[in-house]
Amino acid sequence: MGRSNLLPIFSLVLVTFSFVSVYGQVCEDSAGTFRPNSTYDSNRRLILSSLASNVTARDGFFYNSSIEQEPNRVFAMGLCIPGSESNDCFDCITEGVTELIQSCPNQTEAYSWPGTNTLCMVRYANRSFFGSMELEPHSIRYNDGNITSDVSELHRILDAFTLQMIDSASSGRNGATSSSSGGGKYYAAEATSVTTFQRIYALMSCTPDLSPGNCDACLRANVRSYQECCRANIGGATRRPSCYVRWDLYPFLGAFDNIGDGPSPTKKDGDSLSVGAIVGIVVAIVAIVSPLLALAFAYYRRRKSYREVDFQSGDEISTEHSLQFDFKTIEAATDKFSRSNRLGQGGFGEVYKGVLSDGTEVAVKRLSKTSGQGSEEFKTEAGLVAKLQHRNLVRLLGFCLEGVEKILVYELVPNKSLDYLLFDHERQGQLDWTTRNKIITGIARGILYLHQDSRLTIIHRDLKASNILLDADMNPKIADFGMARLIEIDQTLDNTNRIVGTYGYMSPEYAMHGLYSTKSDVYSFGVLVLEIINGKRNSSFHQADSNGRNLVTYAWRVWRNGSPSELLDPDVGQSCDSNEVTRLIHIALLCVQENPKDRPTLSTIIMMLTSNTITLPVPHQPGFYFGSVRNQDLAAEDLESGQSINEATNTDLSSLKISLDVLCYVIFCVFFFGVRDPRSCFTSHSVIVNM
Repeated sequence: MGRSNLLPIFSLVLVTFSFVSVYGQVCEDSAGTFRPNSTYDSNRRLILSSLASNVTARDGFFYNSSIEQEPNRVFAMGLCIPGSESNDCFDCITEGVTELIQSCPNQTEAYSWPGTNTLCMVRYANRSFFGSMELEPHSIRYNDGNITSDVSELHRILDAFTLQMIDSASSGRNGATSSSSGGGKYYAAEATSVTTFQRIYALMSCTPDLSPGNCDACLRANVRSYQECCRANIGGATRRPSCYVRWDLYPFLGAFDNIGDGPSPTKKDGDSLSVGAIVGIVVAIVAIVSPLLALAFAYYRRRKSYREVDFQSGDEISTEHSLQFDFKTIEAATDKFSRSNRLGQGGFGEVYKGVLSDGTEVAVKRLSKTSGQGSEEFKTEAGLVAKLQHRNLVRLLGFCLEGVEKILVYELVPNKSLDYLLFDHERQGQLDWTTRNKIITGIARGILYLHQDSRLTIIHRDLKASNILLDADMNPKIADFGMARLIEIDQTLDNTNRIVGTYGYMSPEYAMHGLYSTKSDVYSFGVLVLEIINGKRNSSFHQADSNGRNLVTYAWRVWRNGSPSELLDPDVGQSCDSNEVTRLIHIALLCVQENPKDRPTLSTIIMMLTSNTITLPVPHQPGFYFGSVRNQDLAAEDLESGQSINEATNTDLSSLKISLDVLCYVIFCVFFFGVRDPRSCFTSHSVIVNM
């Protein structure tokens, strides 16, 4: 059978990328356990906390070592695949360490092969495993799409390709750019053509402490395990302590950026296609598919006003269980949006308390008809929140889309928003230190879910105190996803010409240049932590002799002066551990660093918040840092070179280089918002700016 008949196999790749996983982090229970907070536990956390730094500091991104003596000796290993960026490798190792500590709380042995932007391996044990091949325990991950036709032909091509890959990886003749030593020793990433229109991508890696024969044996064991388990599935991965194998129908983990076609498997007679045949196939496909797409689009346009939501599965907007409210129901629940039921003002409209006919209390967000949020933002918020299920995210109950009315119906969170309590002197007493600490950790877990643990990678872009709601137990719930953006799994940075959010919480690279990433949310989180510790808004903060008009500047100065306790809200000063406060300020300053690459990921932040044994790096100067009150309005360097507002002394306005986009924004802010002090343009306004 010709290869052209393989085309139906791969059509599924357009609609199914999700993986079904039959493993978590591999915690080896049979190897024994230890007592939490024991000497072994402390040693484990200590050696793992420095693993990311040690791996990225070495050529080849490979490191192994041990700490202390028997019986509390801990052996650890880490590696990243060749071609990894140093920051991606650091983040990957940190992610693996965090997940092992959380998922394997008392196991003496564990390993993980995590990876978002790159692939890495993290492993620890109470015995030396360096130089030995270990095949168990193993884990398998596979794509939920099935091969639907010409199975034998695909298997023939895949089997030949994997054998070629095993030989390439175990002999060191890898098909991708590799380092000169270390992690590049046993590694291959190659692609081969299956049809004129489709390629197979495969990656194989062994730990570089193995012999060539052991690497070969380990990779073959992985391939056999996948064949026995999941041969009918399109794509999958098998992991063992000593090696890793994955194949799929699309490039993954950034491993295939610099490769060409690998050698094609041996052809059968009759496999080749003439140019005329290829053109005929393409024309036939276009002729068949185009009308079907047109019909599907027309059907979608007709039905989209009547889409329904299934929140039991948290999957997607579906047509199984309707949670679309009609406008009359919403009017009745809110007493026709009476002022007595008004809870507050959101980013794009007002929020009302409502009571449904069954007695359920709800929060109704009614988008302003003149709001900047149109159908696009409405669809974003409804679509995203419907798919998100986490205790630290607000839960969407339904929506209403009738004429010009765009309404979202949320669960009612009884303690209102964080800013309602935090910035009111009379209500601040409800937020003791224990509660504030719990709120900080809960917010971090919610953002981690958005960035990493949900099936989508979501950047919120408007994290601030008013968008953190508090339930009856003071658990935080992140709300207001109208400005959120999806990014691709392997994508680290995106750009927009539409700046949305709240100045004072925005990262410098986003506010000035429209560049956003997960590190933009990290910056906002850092500002939030400082506000929760201090009890005052970043934008309206003023302290006598603080030499700064924002909280971030003040926090940096008291930190540099060795007196971080001065930042603490006096109302909670007697009820907290000063070391705990200092550590939280330290974490917050790491989050608001000017360079996004210096800011930690949320997985690292969670590890910092939950473990006191991890040594924190020294923070660099934060973004939007003002050196002195006298020179704040002169404190701008060449923003077009990527720098944020920094300290400037002994200079005058004529000597400064101010980027055109910032100047235009200040003029816009002063004239359209009536701001008297241009400095406040960068700290106090929730705006949308088309730059």
